[in-house]
Amino acid sequence: MIKRCVAVMFVVASLGLGSLMAQDNKVEKGAKDAAQATADGAKKAGSEIKEGAKAVGRKLDTDNDKAAIAVPKDQKEYADRAQNAANVLAEVMGIPESGVPDDLMSHAKAIAVIPHVVKGAFGIGGRYGKGLVSERMANGKWSAPAFVEIGGGSFGLQLGVEATDLVLVFTNDSGLDGLLKGKVTLGADATVAAGPVGRKASVGTDVMLKSAIFSYSRSKGLFAGVSLDGAAVTMDESANEKVFGKNVNGKAILTSGIAKLNPIVKPFVDELEKVSPASSLSQK
Repeated sequence: MIKRCVAVMFVVASLGLGSLMAQDNKVEKGAKDAAQATADGAKKAGSEIKEGAKAVGRKLDTDNDKAAIAVPKDQKEYADRAQNAANVLAEVMGIPESGVPDDLMSHAKAIAVIPHVVKGAFGIGGRYGKGLVSERMANGKWSAPAFVEIGGGSFGLQLGVEATDLVLVFTNDSGLDGLLKGKVTLGADATVAAGPVGRKASVGTDVMLKSAIFSYSRSKGLFAGVSLDGAAVTMDESANEKVFGKNVNGKAILTSGIAKLNPIVKPFVDELEKVSPASSLSQK
């Protein structure tokens, strides 16, 4: 009897151990399956991230290629001039206390920005610089800009500065007409005066009538009106032809509408539209 009981107990124990072992095997297999699934998921996610990164890289390369196509290497000089002029305008108008009055900007017939005007080289007196000018069209928007140069005058020399940024605000046709013919000498062909400052400053009609052009200078971070008597602003026809096409001169660019905005000059016009949009025009 005792032997039979022991045998039964042994069988029962064996069956219980077998069941436990089977359960352990199931748990172990489940754990392995879960680990494999996690590894597969991580591998798949890694592949997707990698492909996503490649796609972003391809898009960036495409965007860079588009930019390179938009501005040919031989015209980078002119693109830089336009961008620098846009930067100067943005910085000047970004300081409410010392920017060109909004009232004056809304009456402007044309705006010229000439960055980094420097002292004349090789002992030549006065200053010299290159920039752009855009004319306000009948619909209030700004025209494609023409490239201009400025030379002569002694502005800034008394302050001992090496470089000056200039902003010229043309308030009537008499100031612009000379430039459209190719050259305007400030103070001789058109009256010029140091302009008032302050974005919110009120500029009365009497002030407008005093000068065809208001001029501003920024040197060493200081922006103020400046006298430019004797300086001559001329069309840079070489640059105009290279950017807009053969036989396209400054007058045609500003007045005829044949010159269309292109990526080279667009930053300058975009900035003009920001600081003096058509919607800001005063009733005249």
